[in-house]
Amino acid sequence: MNLFKTIIRLLSFKLTREEMLNFNKTHFIAGLIGTWIVGMGRYWDDGGASLLQHLGLGSVIYIFVLAAFIWVILIPFRVKNWSYFTVLTFISLTSFPAIFYAIPVERFFSMPSANAMNVWFLAIVATWRLSLLYYFLKHFTRLSIGNILTVTLMPICLIISTLTVLNLHRVVFAIMGGVRNPSPHDASYMILMLLTGLSMILTVPLLIAYGVGIHRRQKN
Repeated sequence: MNLFKTIIRLLSFKLTREEMLNFNKTHFIAGLIGTWIVGMGRYWDDGGASLLQHLGLGSVIYIFVLAAFIWVILIPFRVKNWSYFTVLTFISLTSFPAIFYAIPVERFFSMPSANAMNVWFLAIVATWRLSLLYYFLKHFTRLSIGNILTVTLMPICLIISTLTVLNLHRVVFAIMGGVRNPSPHDASYMILMLLTGLSMILTVPLLIAYGVGIHRRQKN
């Protein structure tokens, strides 16, 4: 199938399990390049980002780690044809919606408006990619709804925690100390802080549900 068509079908929730099993090196390279580009776009106007983030390499490393996490937590469920390459390729191809982060809204709008728009971009991209992960796990693993929700939310908690480490550690103290100039990403940072707290609360229930799900799966 045409590469562009495959990406469009994936992003529009139409890709089948059989098509996912046919992922090849071309799909992976396309996803890797896309991740690299949107990774650079995400931080191009962020003066406080590290060199790794400005070069887009942080995003590239991130998808390898995230894919490994998702692959590992599903191994106990003994899903047929479950492979790290398939998960990694899928995760890389879901990076394209993050191009919204690269739109320099602060160049054209006031700081409050830019903050509001970046929050909407964050919400759209996060919801889109979370829904894609749910779609992937539902159609590929064919597990129960409860198990799918559990293994979908567990990586998301990791995503939020990682974003906190990468983006908020140098912002939180500055905001609280009142020694930082306003940024168009401040509202997004505050939302991520709130989501981080929620993720911490959900950790224990998710781990319990995960253990119960594995037990029932192996028992059946």
